[in-house]
Amino acid sequence: MRFHLIDRVEAWEPGKSLRASKFLALGEEYLADHFPRFPIMPGVLMLQACVEAAAWLWRATTDFGHPVVVLREVKQVKYGTFMQPGRRMDVAVELAKSDGGTAAFKAKGTNDAGEQTVAAQFTLRGYGLAARGPAGAAAEAKLLEHLRAHWGLLTGALKGG
Repeated sequence: MRFHLIDRVEAWEPGKSLRASKFLALGEEYLADHFPRFPIMPGVLMLQACVEAAAWLWRATTDFGHPVVVLREVKQVKYGTFMQPGRRMDVAVELAKSDGGTAAFKAKGTNDAGEQTVAAQFTLRGYGLAARGPAGAAAEAKLLEHLRAHWGLLTGALKGG
């Protein structure tokens, strides 16, 4: 199973910040188990939405210089109110520091009523695949094509296409 937790990028400023939205539908697969009589978005997925938004900001800032982005460290995670189906989670991330292959972020998620759902500071690590030989270069080219297309959908850049 693969999750894409960001549904739309609302605004971004390269090297600074990004705002995105996640619309939580009752049909999301994980809600059947978390919890059957009181479905809520798991806290780890709220955090992952923040990480995903930060990865998009970093990719957009570096012209997709880091096609593979992984979570390296998380600090000061705080959870607030539950995210229930039918609600929208707004995610705001700020790039605090970037040093070559790593970048530090501050993130906050709120529901559509303005109540905090999650806040965290974390570090991401970026990698490329091209230096790993011809197979890595081919995989990176395919990945970059996919990421650029997905970014276009998230930002609305492909309207009318």
